[in-house]
Amino acid sequence: MDSQVETEAKPDIEDPEKKKKKEEKAKAKELKKLKALQKAEAAKLQAQQASSNASKKSERKIKRDAEEENAEDYIDPETPFGEKKRLSRQMAKQYSPSAVENSWYAWWEKSGFFVADSSSSKPPFVIVLPPPNVTGALHIGHALTSAIQDTIIRWRRMSGYNALWVPGMDHAGIATQVVVEKKLMRERKLTRHDIGRENFVSEVWNWKNEHGGTILKQQRRMGASLDWSRECFTMDERRSWAVTEAFVRLYKEGLIYRDLRLVNWDCVLRTAISDIEVDYEDIKVRTLLKVPGYEKPVEFGVLTSFAYPIEGGEEIVVATTRVETMLGDTAIAVHPDDERYTRFHGKFAIHPFNGRKLPIICDAILVDKNFGTGAVKITPAHDPNDFEVGKRHNLEFINIFTDDGKINSNGGPEFAGMPRFKAREAVVAALHKKGLYKDAKDNEMRLGLCSRTKDVVEPLIKPQWYVSCSGIAKEALDAVMDDENRKIEIIPKQYAADWKRWLENIRDWCVSRQLWWGHRIPAWYVTLEDDKMKELGAYTDHWVVARNEEEAQIEASRMFRGKNFQISQDPDVLDTWFSSGLFPLTVLGWPDDTQDLKAFYPTSVLETGHDILFFWVARMVMLGIKLGGDVPFRKVYLHPMIRDAHGRKMSKSLGNVIDPLEVINGISLEGLHKRLEEGNLDPSELVVAREGQVKDFPNGIAECGADALRFALVTYTAQSDRINLDIQRVVGYRQWCNKLWNAIRFAMSKLGDDYTPPMEIVPDVMPFTCQWILSVLNKAISKTVSSMDSYEFADAASTVYSWWQFQLCDVFIEVVKPFFSSNDPKFASARRFAQDTLWVCLDNGLRLLHPFMPFVTEELWQRLPPARDCARKESIVISDYPSVVQCWTNERVEYEMDLMESTVKSLRSLRSLMPAKERHER
Repeated sequence: MDSQVETEAKPDIEDPEKKKKKEEKAKAKELKKLKALQKAEAAKLQAQQASSNASKKSERKIKRDAEEENAEDYIDPETPFGEKKRLSRQMAKQYSPSAVENSWYAWWEKSGFFVADSSSSKPPFVIVLPPPNVTGALHIGHALTSAIQDTIIRWRRMSGYNALWVPGMDHAGIATQVVVEKKLMRERKLTRHDIGRENFVSEVWNWKNEHGGTILKQQRRMGASLDWSRECFTMDERRSWAVTEAFVRLYKEGLIYRDLRLVNWDCVLRTAISDIEVDYEDIKVRTLLKVPGYEKPVEFGVLTSFAYPIEGGEEIVVATTRVETMLGDTAIAVHPDDERYTRFHGKFAIHPFNGRKLPIICDAILVDKNFGTGAVKITPAHDPNDFEVGKRHNLEFINIFTDDGKINSNGGPEFAGMPRFKAREAVVAALHKKGLYKDAKDNEMRLGLCSRTKDVVEPLIKPQWYVSCSGIAKEALDAVMDDENRKIEIIPKQYAADWKRWLENIRDWCVSRQLWWGHRIPAWYVTLEDDKMKELGAYTDHWVVARNEEEAQIEASRMFRGKNFQISQDPDVLDTWFSSGLFPLTVLGWPDDTQDLKAFYPTSVLETGHDILFFWVARMVMLGIKLGGDVPFRKVYLHPMIRDAHGRKMSKSLGNVIDPLEVINGISLEGLHKRLEEGNLDPSELVVAREGQVKDFPNGIAECGADALRFALVTYTAQSDRINLDIQRVVGYRQWCNKLWNAIRFAMSKLGDDYTPPMEIVPDVMPFTCQWILSVLNKAISKTVSSMDSYEFADAASTVYSWWQFQLCDVFIEVVKPFFSSNDPKFASARRFAQDTLWVCLDNGLRLLHPFMPFVTEELWQRLPPARDCARKESIVISDYPSVVQCWTNERVEYEMDLMESTVKSLRSLRSLMPAKERHER
């Protein structure tokens, strides 16, 4: 007890170390209590969240179950062919090209939306589809043509024009004959000669009716709004009659004549071919090439020198890249400045194989620049360089080749019957044997190859029918180049220079082909009973041109009155380009004075590739002016050539050929490989092609749909002379279609089932954002229309895209979302204005986009509610194209919005510079 009292009376002084330990213990105890409390709170919160999550999961499950129960609400019901598409009750959550692009086209076509009326009071707008080959399938060039032309024609149709887009198909003489000949050989081991002309032509018609026209069916898949009621074929009855009439009229006016001239001869096809059907291969050094009909490769790029003996024991050395043609040599040319050889002028060289005397003449024109001064052999029947001069010197023309490229009896007995390139080897060996061979060295040259058969083109002299072009070419030239009376505008304008160059240097046009499939030339040869030479064509003045055999008989009787004769029709057919050149006239019913011809000729624009500006476009203009009395079209729009993403020409052997239908529908890498294997590539080419596909399309090609492909192709037209097509760009536009889809889904959810659009919009009473989007919509409409009008399609597409993407979706829809987030009465007015503005934007925006993307715009537009008390058109196809509404334009609002947008962008830029932890704080 004493000690206790003592303690109270006398406090003890605590040890500092002990005190410190005590405080730490207390703190630890407090921290433990705090942690326990936090743990309890966390457990409580977790329990609440678990309960909430369970509730949400339950809600989601109920919703998912409901969706699964009503899955059919999101799937379009089946639509009977040709009926209006039946849409699902609910919009699918994601855009599907195959689902969206189904059924619409058949309904459009059956409804007659694409049919033009020749009695309409609307102004006409006419395009003639460049007729694809009957043998063809849709390739990416066709897809580009289709995308551009359909964009133009849909826009004009919606803009109040009597729009006509005429489909047609070309009989494609050479291509079709080759296809059917191969089929005959493959299936029956027969040639056309085995079955005869009449049976062969019948076989071609059977093939055409069964397989031809695939490409026109594929045009429907592209959405091409062609007037199928006017579909025609260059060899149907009406077109064939028109071709005959054109030939007869031109002949009677002295514009068609027959002459003996050099032509490009294909020894496989056994016909003359046009310049456009000749591909040129540049050869730098000795090169071995495969030639059809030869087991071993043939050597080219070699200049062979040999000597001709001259009377008196001397010799003269000449050089050639085609030594076999020396069998037809008729003279030797010496350059007047060559002192070595001019002393031989007037003497004769002796042909070593046939003893023919060859005059030695001085003529500088005959000496090719590659030889400088020196001597050159003259083979006027086979060499285009000396043909005209050969005529000037009255040299004999000696044809040493048969139609299939063998040496005939004129070439000498020891070489007769040899194929020309085997004869080449034999001639060199014979020259060695006679001691006349000198040497052979590398020689750079351009080798002409037939684009279809890959045969080496042989220049041969043949009697052919020609169109005299100088006069009609001058009219075609003036139609483009005469500033005071220009009738045709070429776009892009730089191609007018090509037009001028070609037409100022035009040569007469060889229009006959030695084929069986095509328009038979309406000319009959008259063989008189007392003619010494009986073969067809022996006398140039024995031809009559007539519309039919009866008329030919009457004309022959008039020409050869009182004489006995027989007539036989020329077996040749007309160049395919002749009937194609008449196409703008014949599709409208010429030579009859039809209602279509009166209403729709001249057409409005020709759209095609710049590579056939001369071969087709110029010929249409020449024939149109001459036979139709006016140019066939007012504008010519030339699109670029398509290459792959790396700028390479598309080639099967590179594996970079793009099939539009494979882009539309999608295809796996294995599918691409399979297509290659079904072709005719040799094993080494197949390896390279497969590697190319693996590199460019490692995952195949995604399904993009026609709309995305069309839009991508149109945006590429800004590239002036060639398009480097990257499929990923198409994929990007397919993803953008999903953005459009979601914009409509958002709108439909905010408009509601009972929403009725207003009769008119009064921007002044609307919220700022609504005024702004209407003003920029006005600008987009104005810019799109002006770009379309000036044929700047890429600018038009870009304008529409930018408004949808960067103004409607990125700004307006995001800004108005808060108006719909609650039912707060204070937002009621703004909410209604936002609904009206949203509807107006979507209605105008879809119509603005429709010419570029017809399928998705039709589907989305059909889902929009129609305006109040207003009979809406049945389809977006025939609805009105948007036009500027003056009261929507508000420059002040646009300026203020630009200021806000630039401020937001600046703030975002500043935020990106902040430390990562602070970057996302409010």
